[in-house]
Amino acid sequence: QVQLVESGGGLVQAGGSLRLSCAASGHTFSGSAMGWFRQPPGKEREFVAAISYGGGITDYADSVKARFTIARHNAKNTVYLQMNSLKPEDTAVYYCAAGPSVTIADMKSASGYAYWGQGTQVTVSS
Repeated sequence: QVQLVESGGGLVQAGGSLRLSCAASGHTFSGSAMGWFRQPPGKEREFVAAISYGGGITDYADSVKARFTIARHNAKNTVYLQMNSLKPEDTAVYYCAAGPSVTIADMKSASGYAYWGQGTQVTVSS
């Protein structure tokens, strides 16, 4: 079992930065791929970024490449999402997810992640 708690969301102006954190409890964190997903208002949940269990492989949605960075600190059981050059279209509820069985090929697919946090709101004003 893995419990996930996101933090770091808030209101920021366009062009600004935020860093989201996801603290995990449970013994499977270090063996799990971790992902960030988001759900914009009135839209479906979408993939943002993911990182392999060892941290050596990352993947990003095209819309956030070169602006967002995912990282993990296994000793702290925490995964981060550094978000720079934020745009109003980045406004969404951001969710952290853990996937003990997720393979590198499947990191973009939400269906493979077994555990989810409650989400944190990110609002970018224009």
